[in-house]
Amino acid sequence: MAQGTSPDYFIESKYDKVTTQGGDFIGLNNWQSILLLLLFLSAFSDLKTDRIPNGFILLGIATGILCGILSGRNLSAVPASVLLAFLLLYPLYKIGVLGAGDVKLFVMIGCFYAVKDMAYILAGAFVIGAVFSACKLVAEQNAGERFRYFFIYLREVKGSGHLKLYGEEQKQDYHTYCKSKIHFAVPVLFSVVCRMGGLF
Repeated sequence: MAQGTSPDYFIESKYDKVTTQGGDFIGLNNWQSILLLLLFLSAFSDLKTDRIPNGFILLGIATGILCGILSGRNLSAVPASVLLAFLLLYPLYKIGVLGAGDVKLFVMIGCFYAVKDMAYILAGAFVIGAVFSACKLVAEQNAGERFRYFFIYLREVKGSGHLKLYGEEQKQDYHTYCKSKIHFAVPVLFSVVCRMGGLF
């Protein structure tokens, strides 16, 4: 078993080893290829339109569940992975840190992966996203402005005692909004690739 994969990881099923024999694409089996294609299309759409089509998500969820049925994987792992993603990410969606599409993307991934793998992918996506954000701050030369806004946000939340949408004011200025935003579907794609490759 490759490093970085758990025993109930969907790639390691007997069904998959039989059906993908002689038909791998650059070393990926059928399920990996489908998942990566959907993630790539989602990332491309996020970059181009700032949205992730629900069709990609629904197709991914159906494929992940079908994969589990055909491979004999314990399907009870699917709700646990999906619930982990939802519980951790929904609060970030509520305050505007993540978009609804980002949350749904992780729900889709949860249909393919066990809880342990999902935890690694979630952590990896945020680490990669932080690196992307740091690079963007350097490129845009607006680190001071971004940190100042962040601390003002924290002060307002502390003063009011209520959470508010992060960056809501900036969305009124599309140029400022684009300068401060990263398209999180891209770090998600990178994180899944790293997990598949056993890098973490």
